[in-house]
Amino acid sequence: MRVFRRLSLRGWNFLARRSGERRLREEIEQHLALETEANIRQGMTPERARRTAVIKFGSVEALCESYHAEKGLPDMETILQNLIFALRMLRKSPGFTLLAALTLALGIGATSAVFSLIQGVLLTPPPYQKPEQLVLVNAGRDDGQKMDSSRGWAAQQWLDWKKNATSFDGVAGYGWTFNFLIRNDGSQSMQGMEISKDYFGLLGLKTAVGRGFNDSDFGQGPVKAIVLGHEFWQRAFNGDPNIVGKTVRISRWTAPPTVIGIMEPGVRFLPSPGAAKEPNYDVNATVDFWVPSEPDPKYLKDPYWNVVARLRDGVNPQRGQQELAVLTAREALMEKTFEGFAPQLESLTNEMNRDGKRLLLPLLGAATLVLLIACGNVAALLLVRGLQRQQEYAVRIAMGMGRFALLRQVLVESLLLAIFGGALGVGLAFGAVKLFKVIAGHAIPRLDAVTAGWAVLGWGLGAAVLAAFFAGILPAMRVLRLDPMEVLKNAGPKGTAGVGERRLLRAVAMLQTSLTLALLVGTGLLIRTMLKIAEVPSGYRTGQILTMSVTETQDPASWTSFHRQALERVAAVPGVQYAAFAWGVPLTGNNWPATMEIEGQPPAKKESDKTAVPLRAVTPDYFNLMGVTLTGGRGFRPSDDDNAPKVAIVNQAFANRFFPHGDVIGRKFWLDGRDKPGMQIVGVIADGRTDDLTQQASPEIYLSLWQARAFSKHLVVRTTANPRSVLIAVERAMRSVDPAAAIENVKTLEQIRDESLASRTFAMRLLIGFSVVGSLLTLIGIYGVLSLSVASRRRELAIRSAVGAQQGHIRRLIFGEGFRVIVGGVLLGVVLATALSRVLKSFLYDVHPDDPATLIIVGALFVGVGLLACWVPARRAGKVDPLEALRYE
Repeated sequence: MRVFRRLSLRGWNFLARRSGERRLREEIEQHLALETEANIRQGMTPERARRTAVIKFGSVEALCESYHAEKGLPDMETILQNLIFALRMLRKSPGFTLLAALTLALGIGATSAVFSLIQGVLLTPPPYQKPEQLVLVNAGRDDGQKMDSSRGWAAQQWLDWKKNATSFDGVAGYGWTFNFLIRNDGSQSMQGMEISKDYFGLLGLKTAVGRGFNDSDFGQGPVKAIVLGHEFWQRAFNGDPNIVGKTVRISRWTAPPTVIGIMEPGVRFLPSPGAAKEPNYDVNATVDFWVPSEPDPKYLKDPYWNVVARLRDGVNPQRGQQELAVLTAREALMEKTFEGFAPQLESLTNEMNRDGKRLLLPLLGAATLVLLIACGNVAALLLVRGLQRQQEYAVRIAMGMGRFALLRQVLVESLLLAIFGGALGVGLAFGAVKLFKVIAGHAIPRLDAVTAGWAVLGWGLGAAVLAAFFAGILPAMRVLRLDPMEVLKNAGPKGTAGVGERRLLRAVAMLQTSLTLALLVGTGLLIRTMLKIAEVPSGYRTGQILTMSVTETQDPASWTSFHRQALERVAAVPGVQYAAFAWGVPLTGNNWPATMEIEGQPPAKKESDKTAVPLRAVTPDYFNLMGVTLTGGRGFRPSDDDNAPKVAIVNQAFANRFFPHGDVIGRKFWLDGRDKPGMQIVGVIADGRTDDLTQQASPEIYLSLWQARAFSKHLVVRTTANPRSVLIAVERAMRSVDPAAAIENVKTLEQIRDESLASRTFAMRLLIGFSVVGSLLTLIGIYGVLSLSVASRRRELAIRSAVGAQQGHIRRLIFGEGFRVIVGGVLLGVVLATALSRVLKSFLYDVHPDDPATLIIVGALFVGVGLLACWVPARRAGKVDPLEALRYE
C-alpha cells in the first residue's frame, strides 16, 4: 500500500510538475530575498549581498533537478521530451513522415483486417458456460477405417453413458430439424433443434424472455412448447415480447405449440453430421427454435441422435473417450446393431473452428509477410534519414549526450512514426473488414459475428509497436556504432552511404524480395488451381439454369398434385425449356446418406460394414435439363409413382464398383433389409462431379421423386436466355398453385458453383491483393536502394566516366548490382515459398505446393519487373557529369 501511495504521489507530481516547480522557485526566491536583506543590513552592497546569498544557498538548478528526481517521474519526463522532439522532427519532414506512415499503414491494415476476422470467428467463445469442457461424441469405426457416411447414436447408448460414465458432468442428445412458420401472407423457413431434457442445463443456456423447458414439456405426442431464437424472434415477430404465451402455426405439426420463451442472442447450432446433407442445413447460423424431444421407447435402438457431453473438472478428452469406449463395447455385446462403432470425442470449439482455421490462419501469415515487407521499406527510409542526420548525432555525442539516450531518441521517433502508421492502418482495416464481408460470401463461417471494434484497435497498436521495433532496430543499432570524430572529420554531402550501409540496404531489399516471392508463389498456385478446376468436366450443364427451394407447407395429402401442377405451369412459362424437381442439386451438398445391401454382394456381418451410398431424388425431365447422358437402360417416367414398383437410376461409378463384370440393369438393392421388396435399377447415367468439382465421381443412386417424396427440394429450371429474366413469372406460376408455398434460396447454378469454390476464391483474391501491395513496396525498396547507391557512388562513377567508361558500361554496372539483389532474393524466396506454400495444400487441386512451373514463371516475371525498377537509377548513373561531380568533391 505504501508503494502504491508513493507511486500515486509521484504520478500526481508529474502531472502538476509545472505548478510545483513554480512554487519551488517562488520559495527559493523568497529565501534568497530574505538572505539578501540580511546581508545588506550587515553593510554589503545590494549586488554583493545577492551574490553572497546565492553562493551560500547553492545551485538552484541542482536543487530543482533533485526535487524532480525525488517527487516526480524523471524517466517519464525524459520520454515526454523525446516524444515532443520526435514530433517536431517528423513535422519538419512531412514528405518522409507521410510516405513512411502510409507504408506501415498498408502492412498494419492488412494484418488488422485479417485479425478482425480471426477474432470474430475463432477467438470469440460460443455463448456456453465453460465451452472448453464441452465435447462432441462422434461415431467412428472401431477398426479405425474411414466411415462412408456419418452416423449418430442410439438413445439406449447415450442414456447408458449418462447413467454410468464418471468422466462427465452430463450427457445430452440433440438433433437438427427444419420446418416452416405458417402465416396468412406466406410461409417462413426456420431451422431448429430437438433437444433432450438436460441440453439447456448442460450448455448453460438461459432464456432472455420467458422460461426454458421443464419436465412437463417432454413426452410422446405432439409438441406442446417451443423456445424461439433471439434473432428469429426479432426477424419474424419484430421483437414483440407479447408473443410469449401465444401459439404459432408450424407446418407438419398437428397442433400449434405455445411459445414459452425467447433465448439469449448469439446461440448457434451444434454440428449434426447426419443432417449436413439437408438443403437448409446451416451449422453456422443462429438457431431459430428449440423443441423438447423425449426418446421414444419404440426407437431406442435407432442411431439418430447427436450427443454432446461436459467433462468433469480435471478430466481430459482422452480419459473420457476411453471410458465411453468401454461402455460402448459392453453395449455391443448385448445389441448386434451396435457392433463395429466406437466413440470419438472432439472438442466443441475445435470442431466449430476447423473450417475457419483452415482459411484464416494462412491468410494471417500472408498479411504478416506484407507487414514485414512494409517494415523493411520503413527501415530503409529511417536508415537513409539517419545518414542525413549523422552529423547531428555526432555533434550530440560530442557535446556529452549518452549513446543510449540517443538510441532512445531514435527508437521513440520510430515508435511515433509506427503509431501514425498504426492509426492509418486501423482506419484501412475498418474499411477492409467491410470489403471482406462483401466478397467472402460463404467462404468464412459465422461471418455475421465479425466486427471491427476494440480488438482491432488493440491489434493495430500491438502491430505498430512491433513495426517500430523491426523498422527502427537497424537505424538504432547504427547509432551505437557511430564514431563522432570520424563523421565530423569527413563531413561531406548529406544522403550518401558507405559500403557497409549499402550492403545492409541490399540485404533488406533481398529479404523483401524473398517475402514477396513467397506471396506471389502462393497466389500463382491458387490461380493455377482455379484454372485447373475451370477445365474439369463436371458432367452436367451449369449455364442458363435457375434453382430455388420449394416446399408445400399445407396439407401433406396434396403433395403430389401440388408438384405435378407446379411443373406443368412452370414448364408453360415463356423462356422455360425444361422444369424439374430435384432433391440433391449438384454442388449444394444435398443427398440422403443411406446404408444398403446390394444384390450380388455378401450380407454385412456388422452394421458398420454395410455399404453407404448417397441417394438423390428427381423428376423425369431432370437429366435432360442438366444435360446428363443416359448411357444404359431407361430414364424415369411420370408413371414411376407410389403405385408402380420401386425403381432407381445409378451412375457409371456405381456400376463399375459393384458390378464390374456384369450388367447393372435389372439388379436390385435394399434399404430396409432383404426381407422387404428391393429397388430395381432401370438406368445408368454418365458420371458427374456432383459433390465437389475437385473430387472424382463416386457411386450415387437416383430415385424417382414421385416414389421418394421430399419435404423441401429444389425447383430446377433451364431457360433459353438469362435465367433471372423468368424468375418473376416462375414464382407467379408457383403461387397460382398454392399461395402459401415457401419459395426461397433463389440462385443460378453458376452461383451455386461459385459458392462451392468460395473459400478458394476468397483466399486467391486476398493473396492477389497482398501480393500486389508487397510487390509495389519491394519494387520501391529496390529502386530506393539503387538510387542511394548511385548518389553515394557519384565520385566513383565520375572517375570511371573520366577514364573512358561508356554510359552503357556504367548502366550495366548498376543493373548488375540490382540484378544480384533481385536474383538473390528470388533464390531465397523459392526456398521460403516451398516451405510456406504447404499450408495451402488443402486449397490446391491438381497442383503440387512446390510446383516447378509456378516457381519458374513467378521467379522469372519478378526478375523482369524488378529490372524495370532498376532502369531509372541506371539511367541516372549513365548521365553523371564527371566535371560537375569532381568539382563538387
